[in-house]
Amino acid sequence: MHYVYIIQSVSHPDRFYTGATKDLKRRLSEHHRHEDEYSSRYKPWMIKTYLAFKSKEQAIAFEHYLKTPSGRAFAKKRL
Repeated sequence: MHYVYIIQSVSHPDRFYTGATKDLKRRLSEHHRHEDEYSSRYKPWMIKTYLAFKSKEQAIAFEHYLKTPSGRAFAKKRL
């Protein structure tokens, strides 16, 4: 399975990060270890939403959509 996830900063609740991964637990651990330049500024993180997809292509396409203005509006309202 491939996952698209949205995490929310605990220390800055108005900050979110959207990503895609095959291993959600490992990726969240990387965010907590500050291996990502953006996410290290707003640590710690909690998972707000995640969705599973059978194919990597579907997950990447949905991640890209969520990063568009209409995708962000969709996520804010529905996810």
